[in-house]
Amino acid sequence: MSLTTKIPSSILFCCDHNAVRSPMAEALMKQLYGTQAYVQSAGVMSDMEIDGFAVAVCEEIGVELSRHKARSFQELQEIGDHMSSYDLIIALSPASHHKARNLTKVFHIDVEYWPIADPTGGSEKRDQKLESYRIARDDIKRRMIERFGEPCA
Repeated sequence: MSLTTKIPSSILFCCDHNAVRSPMAEALMKQLYGTQAYVQSAGVMSDMEIDGFAVAVCEEIGVELSRHKARSFQELQEIGDHMSSYDLIIALSPASHHKARNLTKVFHIDVEYWPIADPTGGSEKRDQKLESYRIARDDIKRRMIERFGEPCA
């Protein structure tokens, strides 16, 4: 199967706050696969700013994340980006998976669940915290390549 047939035309990544995992996934998808798909991210809530550790570990691999503005499912819909406009929703947390399934009950939209560990808990030591974020980032990237194929150079 060719890469273009594996990638849906529109993908929404989601997590709890749209501050760590889903913005990393959105940015990674755009870096790896360019404009092959319309890509956005959202959270169950948007009550947090983009996480500085997420920005830092993405910068390590050349992915820009610092300008990301957190948004919720509701905020997406308010600006006209309705759930029905996506071909695939990828939930990265249990709460976002539940919310995505509820929001898509009346639409024929594929919802996948990629259980990505929340890196925000755990150690207070900077090096250990960064390592948790790297693990989440790399897990997202690995799953992306498994799902959509090797990115074009």
